[in-house]
Amino acid sequence: MERQKVVISTNLQKALTDAISACPHDKLFVLVDETTEQLCLPVVAGFDCMKQAQRIVIGATDSNKTLDSLSHVWQELQQRGATRHSLMVNLGGGMVTDLGGFAASTFKRGIAYINVPTTLLSMVDASVGGKTGINFGGLKNEIGVFNNANCVILDTTFLKTMDEENILSGYAEMLKHGLISHEKMLGELLAFDIEQPDFAQLKRMVADSVAVKQRIVTEDPTEHGIRKALNLGHTAGHAFESLALERKPILHGYAVAYGLVVELYLCCVKTGFPQDKMRQTVNFIKEHYGKMTITCDDYPRLIELMHHDKKNVGSDINFTLLGHIGDIRINQTATEEEIKEALDFYREY
Repeated sequence: MERQKVVISTNLQKALTDAISACPHDKLFVLVDETTEQLCLPVVAGFDCMKQAQRIVIGATDSNKTLDSLSHVWQELQQRGATRHSLMVNLGGGMVTDLGGFAASTFKRGIAYINVPTTLLSMVDASVGGKTGINFGGLKNEIGVFNNANCVILDTTFLKTMDEENILSGYAEMLKHGLISHEKMLGELLAFDIEQPDFAQLKRMVADSVAVKQRIVTEDPTEHGIRKALNLGHTAGHAFESLALERKPILHGYAVAYGLVVELYLCCVKTGFPQDKMRQTVNFIKEHYGKMTITCDDYPRLIELMHHDKKNVGSDINFTLLGHIGDIRINQTATEEEIKEALDFYREY
């Protein structure tokens, strides 16, 4: 899989015009959800390059990242005469770019698509790296394919439409990128005023964060080796997120933040990660993300959900851990007792 083209935009109209021009097509479609249809589509709808775009709308939030929504997109493409030479622009958060990328990758065995992420989470995580998919059977991203967008356009102007909770959701992935990168990056992230963000500084930090992911996915596009570094916080995080789907859904980044607490504890216990760095990061998470309430009775279900993680081999639960900031240890395992200790730490921190 070739290196994905990522444009850090200073002129959204020019960036989108150039990206569409680079993809010869017979018909143009734009996929939005009910939220981005109202908040984000008006930003681009008047561009000359978008005037012929046919709109496809799906329900908002991760609860709509389903086979039914995917089928709806396929049906809309089919009924409106899309061909193998058509082009789709996915305008939205991670749910839209994941599902839209999967729909494009499978319709007529694959049509070209462009991602224009509109949330911090989708900018630094979901829209970059070629992962597409939907949730299935109560599990996150259970069905999908690797297939790069023809272009990803990052324009932080969209972030000004977001509330603090959704900014924080994306910021958790940036914290992860700092942890797997270097101390300077993590230090800036922990010191940043996320409640009163300086958007110029945030734009630069987003570019740095995307560069970390780009470097890793270029080296390992299909997650057989070092790309597993990007799963720090996600084995436990996806379990939290799946458990929440059975109760009251939480944003993906909040689940990742809670997963980081669990897995940084395992890093300290199993791979010698410095306790002061762990406490510093955990305190930031505690202050800004609060906590998802769980009890000891939830441990068996959380562990069962961890067993469904796609990184697992055999009966072992696979984690990405750290020996230090940037010292990545993939393919680490933990016993159920160690995981329960880490969940105890999460409940008590």
